[in-house]
Amino acid sequence: MVVPPWLSVPPPGYGGLEQVVAALVNTLTGHGHAVTLFGAGVEHGTPAAFVSTEAELQFDRLGESLPELAHLARVNQLVDPADFDVVHDHTTIGPLVAGRRSVPTVATVHGNPVGEYGTVLSDTDHGVGLVAISHAQRRSNPALPWVGTVHNALDIAEIPRKSQPSTGAVLWLARFSPDKGPELAIRAARAAGLPLVLAGKCNEPVERRYYEQVIEPMLDSDVTVVFNADRATALRLLVEARCLIMPIQWAEPFGMVMVEAMATGTPVVALDRGAVAELIRPGLTGVVCADPVELPTALQEVTRMDPAACVAHVAENFSTERMALGYEAVYREFIGAGAVSTREPFPLARP
Repeated sequence: MVVPPWLSVPPPGYGGLEQVVAALVNTLTGHGHAVTLFGAGVEHGTPAAFVSTEAELQFDRLGESLPELAHLARVNQLVDPADFDVVHDHTTIGPLVAGRRSVPTVATVHGNPVGEYGTVLSDTDHGVGLVAISHAQRRSNPALPWVGTVHNALDIAEIPRKSQPSTGAVLWLARFSPDKGPELAIRAARAAGLPLVLAGKCNEPVERRYYEQVIEPMLDSDVTVVFNADRATALRLLVEARCLIMPIQWAEPFGMVMVEAMATGTPVVALDRGAVAELIRPGLTGVVCADPVELPTALQEVTRMDPAACVAHVAENFSTERMALGYEAVYREFIGAGAVSTREPFPLARP
């Protein structure tokens, strides 16, 4: 299992990819698989054998290509066909370099596979199979070498939950970015006459600039801001919230925070973008809006929904068991197909 070098697994706060990988590793090892996790840093919280390619986590260099490329080069040096049946890669650049491995690789695409990223993925070696995290993501670029679709999942046993609907504040929980629509969240909550909590990741320059230039001038006493919430704080805010609002402005390929919200019993109000319609059961676990003008009414009506129905929806459709079984099927089918790289591997000195 290969993760990017930015964060530990599981992460202490922000890091949906790392949360998903931690849940997958835990469940696969529970099924009796021997799993080795390749990452960075010295700490991790899974039962997998851990191999670190870099003593320090590279979060401060998030967005740069060289840290991830160096990490993947070291992984490629360490992956031996005598030791592994399959490599499962979760990095951004991984599909481009995985063809150099002599072990079959499946790579989960965690981003939106269009534009420049789609161009990179289109050059994926034929010996590498891509896994989508939603049907919407796969439909956005059907020409890519997809070998399966497996929804992300959550271990709900560790998630606190509410027993009855809340009339508290509306919660927006994301990174400060125009893609995530925090300005729309402010307008919608204000139009509905409801308080709003903006709990945002805001530690990269582009995030801080967006917050200072766009969001800060819109603030008033009806909006509370929480920066860089850790895991415990994020879960507490979800439990307390009237609902989660997701006024996204891009084709979000999954949206793990929606699953987390429903797992706490909190319904979701979201714009119909990306995989939103795959995750929410309209009228049961949330409201899917076609236009931002519909958001204020949805925020008023959403408290009619039963928290137990939200939790049951996650347990049935987004369990770690279901995710692990899905990936096991992908692994077996891909290995059985005898995928072979079409590129000549270059010699790498083993450390």
